[in-house]
Amino acid sequence: MTAQTSAEAPTTPTLIGHVVGGARTAGSGTRRQDVLDPATGQVTGQVVLADQADVAAVVAGAVEAALPWSQTPLGRRAAVMFAFREQLVARTPELAATITAEHGKVLSDAAGEIGRGLEVVEFACGIPQLLKGEYSDQVASDVDVFSYREPLGVVAGITPFNFPAMVPLWMAPMAIATGNAFILKPSERDPSASLLIAQMWHDAGLSDGVFSVLQGDRVAVDGLLTHPDVDAVSFVGSTPIAQHVHATATAHRKRVQALGGAKNHAVVLADADLDLAATHLTAAAFGAAGERCMAVSVVLVADEVADALLDRLRTAALAVRVAPGTDPASDMGPVITRAAQQRIEEIVTEAVDAGARALVDGRGHTVAGYEGGFFVGPTVLDGVTTDMRAYAEEIFGPVLVVVRVSGLAEAVEVVNANPYGNGTALFTASGEAARTFQRSVHVGMIGINVPIPVPVGWHSFGGWKDSLFGESHVYGPEAVKFYTRGKVVTSRWPRAAAASFHFGRTTAS
Repeated sequence: MTAQTSAEAPTTPTLIGHVVGGARTAGSGTRRQDVLDPATGQVTGQVVLADQADVAAVVAGAVEAALPWSQTPLGRRAAVMFAFREQLVARTPELAATITAEHGKVLSDAAGEIGRGLEVVEFACGIPQLLKGEYSDQVASDVDVFSYREPLGVVAGITPFNFPAMVPLWMAPMAIATGNAFILKPSERDPSASLLIAQMWHDAGLSDGVFSVLQGDRVAVDGLLTHPDVDAVSFVGSTPIAQHVHATATAHRKRVQALGGAKNHAVVLADADLDLAATHLTAAAFGAAGERCMAVSVVLVADEVADALLDRLRTAALAVRVAPGTDPASDMGPVITRAAQQRIEEIVTEAVDAGARALVDGRGHTVAGYEGGFFVGPTVLDGVTTDMRAYAEEIFGPVLVVVRVSGLAEAVEVVNANPYGNGTALFTASGEAARTFQRSVHVGMIGINVPIPVPVGWHSFGGWKDSLFGESHVYGPEAVKFYTRGKVVTSRWPRAAAASFHFGRTTAS
């Protein structure tokens, strides 16, 4: 059976355009890019790629909407956030299906990413409390000082393919709740979720132009990074692009938060519950086909329990069910493109040729009836060394590499020597080891017997070293500061009196 006969018959590709001023438009750009179903390899849509005129139109619409929205009372902004939350909850199945159709992840995982974005929306619902300023009464005779935070104006979010709903929901609710107009530039690989999110904002009562969508590639990205009316840029993606975003946007005097790549390590000590560790590491490595910035891709295991853990990892990996994301029995779907599939398999081949051992080999994996899909099976590599590409690069696929270490001290050395510092985890029964680990590693997010330590929505998400460019993490309290700037007012409503010509501490005047 061929992929075409098992899947639905292809239809005329849908044209996926921008959202400007609350209305969908194809814009003026003439370039198009195919959007594929990763499970079948078939073209399902065509996304328009913005030209400079499209960038200008989107920014102009956002500028027009920004000032009146910034003056909207906090209670009204909160009401929109609550209404958007209800939209998101009610339409989660529809949004999840849209994600699965273009990304390939299983439906339950797509719903899960929406749920993590929902946490940020709920945090943003409390914006009246989050924007409370400070007040100092009578700092001098009849003089009071108070401070508050104002929105920046127009901010942009440039988001990755692997979380077409969650990452936009990490950015937009906080930017909008704090009073800014927000422009979303989603990945051109799975762009349709952005249009559904825009519709939800509209249906929640958000003013037209406060949330816009600009589809495109580097032309759109660079247009936003250099446009004088864009005040800040939030980015999540690979480290090379994060470096480019940070350098270009800061050179144009913009505020920037740019989250880059990762090589997340999990450490398994000799006293760990190996069954627990193997179960959680399997899900953390192979969920979403490994296409998560927080996926565990390296296990550092104590020598004395390495073989026992590997036996469990092998059994668990072989039990992972690989199928299209629409299959209710599927644990893991395809990767995003044919090029990604080929690159992942190439890295595995290089590691095996260099001496690594494939305990589970996912190369050449096929799914009956979906031979045209971009599937890679779960892969577990033992005997990997830190000079191999499989260790050094962010694979972004369902590959778990195992490096044997003598114990906690060596594991910390390996983690800290890696250029990335996004997330790490430790499996242990020792509180002492856990405390030593969390205070020693140079990593932004740490899990203790938790393999994917993504903070809840009322904390902030972000890594260290080559995983973050700029000083600010996303969502949570840091987002309130990132999307606003402080203003301090010193005031006096005097009775008739002479002004002082002296600069300094005023005791009476």
